[in-house]
Amino acid sequence: MDQVTGRLEKPRQGWAGLWNISFGFFGIQIGFALQNANMSRVFQSLGASLDDLPALWIAAPLTGLLVQPIIGFMSDRTWLGRFGRRRPYFVAGALLAALSLLLMPLSHVLLMAALLLWTLDASLNISMEPFRAFVGDQLRKDQHTAGYAVQTAFIGAGAVMGSLFPYLLEHWGVSNVAATGNIPDTVRWSFWAGGAALFAAVMWTVLTTREYSPAEMRSFGEETLEGEGETMRALAARNYLSSLLWAVAGGVVIVAVAELGLEKEVYLLGALLIGYGLLSAIAIAFAKQGRPANMLGSIVGDFSGMPTVMKQLALVQFFSWSALFIMWINTTPVVAQNFFGASDAASPAYQEAGNWVGVLFAVYNGVAAIAALALLPALANRIGKARTHAICLAAGALGYASFFFFKDPQHLLIAEIGVGIAWASILAMPYAILASSLPQAKLGTYMGLFNIFIVVPQLLVATVMGSIMKAFFPDQPIWTMAFAAGVMGLAALATLRVREAG
Repeated sequence: MDQVTGRLEKPRQGWAGLWNISFGFFGIQIGFALQNANMSRVFQSLGASLDDLPALWIAAPLTGLLVQPIIGFMSDRTWLGRFGRRRPYFVAGALLAALSLLLMPLSHVLLMAALLLWTLDASLNISMEPFRAFVGDQLRKDQHTAGYAVQTAFIGAGAVMGSLFPYLLEHWGVSNVAATGNIPDTVRWSFWAGGAALFAAVMWTVLTTREYSPAEMRSFGEETLEGEGETMRALAARNYLSSLLWAVAGGVVIVAVAELGLEKEVYLLGALLIGYGLLSAIAIAFAKQGRPANMLGSIVGDFSGMPTVMKQLALVQFFSWSALFIMWINTTPVVAQNFFGASDAASPAYQEAGNWVGVLFAVYNGVAAIAALALLPALANRIGKARTHAICLAAGALGYASFFFFKDPQHLLIAEIGVGIAWASILAMPYAILASSLPQAKLGTYMGLFNIFIVVPQLLVATVMGSIMKAFFPDQPIWTMAFAAGVMGLAALATLRVREAG
């Protein structure tokens, strides 16, 4: 019991409890790692060109943009008795993701692989989004940093396993080459093994944890959803100017694409801006009519009324995830061309480079797993979460910049140390700051909305980066790492503005 308020407190979780709460993320990250390290390789093996990659990768951020706020809203309002409110989404997402990983290696045409990427990413997001809120649900505020650090360690460990699958299979005698239009057996078996591991890990968390009932949450002094009327009243008081500005911004983007000859994928960005402007106008109109709270009104209202610390972290997320997405799309072609001298996706040297990228990704994720437990909690206790985040992001910027100075692919392992430290902090610090500052009853919704600041920069990278590279650095993917270093440095500077709760 809290000695100040006299309220009951959530039980303090030991290491076994922290393990069970987050172990499912180990499996989810295996799926993301297989996707991040291998999808460019799969696309190019099925005939995609380097210029096609950003458009094909649009699926990942777009599904996150649409799925996470909706799943967050729904999981806040779900209660299925002994099955809880977050765990049903864990199971549904894991089943769909495992099925997608099973089917992906059977793709023989580019369209099938692209469609399965949409399904895979949407399924992973269905499971992942409630896991962020699940930590906040299960833990006391003084354990949030430890909870998200353990989650980050599992993310790193899962990503190491997912990234290393093809490399290990090749060394165990599985073929790493394939004819044009086919996917190597190393990638094929990696996806199948990853699907099984993903489902097993998620089910571990589902079967070893229980969720607090709504009555128990109230006994802990957690807020309820009764305040949604206030959200709708605030929405009703708004005018339509912001909705108009969103739509106009989208129109400007569409005109710019047509007039400046930008890549046609940028039309999607304009369409999304116009779409949000229209949806927000509809939500405001419904609120002015006095309609009861609904999904659209709640999401738009909570987005426009987000807490100050969330707004401050939004800019940090925008820059840091821009850098990450640049890395995920371009590392394979960068390493293949600049360190293995290969541009042909069907060549043995290119496939060797693809496996080495898996090793590099495993290293940065392994570093993240270690840093999450050995570095972040101690540093955050000493200088604060925000300053810790800034230092870690600066290390990531140095890691990307070092791609220009190393010539031996082995030396890139050094670069991945900086990237891994940044990755650990990106996965832990913003969520630890937010979980202690957001209303518990809407934790799922706000965590889903926070994902917008992860997704929008990825959409920009997927749509705009291709135009920039084609105009200024054609057939020179190494320069994408300069952009990654620059925007990660901006993220570090933006973190200095964040004022975390005392």
